Amino acid sequence: MLLVAAMVALLVLPRADAAESIKNSADTYRLLNLFGDVFERVRADYVEEASDQELIEAAITGMLTSLDPHSSYLNAKSFREMQVQTRGEFGGLGIEVTMEAGLVKVVSPIDDTPAFRAGIEPGDLVSHLDGEPVLGLTLAQAVEKMRGRVGTDIRLTIRRAGRAPFDVTITRAVIKIRSVHSRLEGKIGYLRVTTFNEQAEKGLKKAMTTIKDEAGDELQGIVLDLRNNPGGLLDQAVAIADAFLDKGEIVSTRSRRAEDTQRFNARPGDLAEGVPMVVLINGGSASASEIVAGALQDHRRALVLGTKSFGKGSVQTIIPLSGHGAMRLTTARYYTPSGRSIQAVGIEPDIVVEQARIEKINELSRRREADLRGALDNGGENGAAKPDGDKPGSAGEDKPDGADAGDAGKKAKKPAQEDYQLGRALDLLRGLSLFSDKIAAKRS
Repeated sequence: MLLVAAMVALLVLPRADAAESIKNSADTYRLLNLFGDVFERVRADYVEEASDQELIEAAITGMLTSLDPHSSYLNAKSFREMQVQTRGEFGGLGIEVTMEAGLVKVVSPIDDTPAFRAGIEPGDLVSHLDGEPVLGLTLAQAVEKMRGRVGTDIRLTIRRAGRAPFDVTITRAVIKIRSVHSRLEGKIGYLRVTTFNEQAEKGLKKAMTTIKDEAGDELQGIVLDLRNNPGGLLDQAVAIADAFLDKGEIVSTRSRRAEDTQRFNARPGDLAEGVPMVVLINGGSASASEIVAGALQDHRRALVLGTKSFGKGSVQTIIPLSGHGAMRLTTARYYTPSGRSIQAVGIEPDIVVEQARIEKINELSRRREADLRGALDNGGENGAAKPDGDKPGSAGEDKPDGADAGDAGKKAKKPAQEDYQLGRALDLLRGLSLFSDKIAAKRS
């Protein structure tokens, strides 16, 4: 009897599943018919004629954007532009530009590019492209005209202060978008990653090599600045986190199907060789930036300083659509090594430092011990005695060379002085270095 009941159950269940499948298919076809009815009514009766392509693309756009803020449809033009941004290289001239009074204004030529070699200077105004006026074009339209196939020429009409307008013919070449900027702040390396395009890992390794060559054994720490970095490619985020980690998980991604879960792990080797690190983040740090910050924070490889990040914890996959651009579809969530999802939450910094404007306050002149009548001389007991010329009120008056060196030092530190969050990061690393040196000296 039990065997018969089991057989009946086996026969009934597949039929129920099949019935449910047929019902779902019928519902789907009914909804597609609804879409077709609306489409035909719009084509026939809308107040202005609209092309089939416009209507279909708008419908696809609406479907994808209704899912979440990051799923979208990319037409062929938008897809090409996205590929340029993620590749980090394109055929062009090599100038950073903006618009001023309807003309293209050169902000800066990029070093070792066709525009740089042609003598284009910051502040130049481009009035014509191949004889056609720029006036009336948007910045995006003008940039699109200046980009093009490598090896082709374009003629720019330049207006420069103190000169009559003149033409410059420039041959387009491969221009690489510089995503990593670096410098030394005293004995601390500063790395700013502006976007995670295909050039990010190479740029970081090159910058770290330069910093280590310049600082030598005196390197006290690294500041990794990810503020206002909107993200980019997942593999580049993994590579940059891996550059500072010796082992352990960097990030995991989980989609609807458990079998599609991916885990990315660090390989041996730390480019910074274990020196202390601070990662700077703010509300503009999103996606790939949060992956890097979260990995370094969870592994206690770096202190995260600044304000809470954007909170984009999802992964988008670009799916090309033959002849019709591509779709950007959210396919997974990512998790930091400790299992945190930062979706709509963000990365909380270890040390919260709001950005602030630094204003120097002039203190009232106060008398010091050395100003008191009959004050005892230092006598060199607590440090080397200083010449009279170095007493308060006379420092550097007879040392013009020293004054110049001081001015140069101020200029070098100016960016950090104007950037409150960066200044606090540098102070933290200098303090850690000083503390470590004292501990080492005590032990020896």
